[in-house]
Parts: sequence; structure tokens; C-alpha cells
Amino acid sequence: MHAESISQQNSAAGLVPPIQPIAPWRVASVRAMNNYTLQVEFVDGTKGEVKMAALIKGERAGIFSLLTDPEEFASVGLAYGAVTWTAGVDLAPDAMYEAIREHGTWVLS
Repeated sequence: MHAESISQQNSAAGLVPPIQPIAPWRVASVRAMNNYTLQVEFVDGTKGEVKMAALIKGERAGIFSLLTDPEEFASVGLAYGAVTWTAGVDLAPDAMYEAIREHGTWVLS
């Protein structure tokens, strides 16, 4: 008798239709722009910008100082509808959504 290799796929990824977050404040897409700005779109179609330069370059940047490297800032992505970076930094999508719905922009300082 010989050993047989068994591989399994993520069963949730194969669901039809795929699981989609439905909360309106979940981020559907994000794109890094110049000057530490993000363009975001939420699942309900709301769009806006997140301006992060003052926070990232400020004295009280804390963990956000990890994003001063332009390549790290450009590594932005999404995890379960939240904006994240490879450095372990993330943003609260609900606060972002409220600010963008009200002002079109979320300015972090």
C-alpha cells in the first residue's frame, strides 16, 4: 500500500455566487495615489479619498510611520472589506465610510 497525497481547496472560495460583504461600509476597492492618498470605493458605490500624509509624517504617527516608504504604502490591499498593508497596518472602514459620505474625503492627522 502506498501513501496518497490529498489536497483540499478553500471551499468558501469556490461558492457560487462567491461570498461578498454586504455592509455598506466595507471597502470594495482601494488604490494608492501620490502624497499618501488612497482612492477607495465601498460596496454600496460610495467613493472618496483618504489623505494620510499628515498622519504618516507626523510626530505621533506610531505604527503608521511604517508607511513612509512609498513601496510599503503602495502595497495597500483589502482583507474582509478593510484597508490593510503588508506591514500589519489597517484602517477602520466604518469611520472611513462615515467621513467620506459626509465630506468626500477622510483626512487623518
